[in-house]
Amino acid sequence: MPEQFMTVKQTAAYLNMSVAWVYREAPRIGLAPYRFGRGPNAKLQFKLSEVQAWVKQQRLSGV
Repeated sequence: MPEQFMTVKQTAAYLNMSVAWVYREAPRIGLAPYRFGRGPNAKLQFKLSEVQAWVKQQRLSGV
């Protein structure tokens, strides 16, 4: 099955965060963006499976 990618806007909606937060924090917290294209028209996207795995890691146990 081919990998599914989400745009920055879709990723922000999935995480219930702002687009600015995704641009600023995602690389810092370990969500690596993928660049498609070159120059000013390049699009950043995130792998759905990696975003889902990161969300699972954020779960607090015993709460």
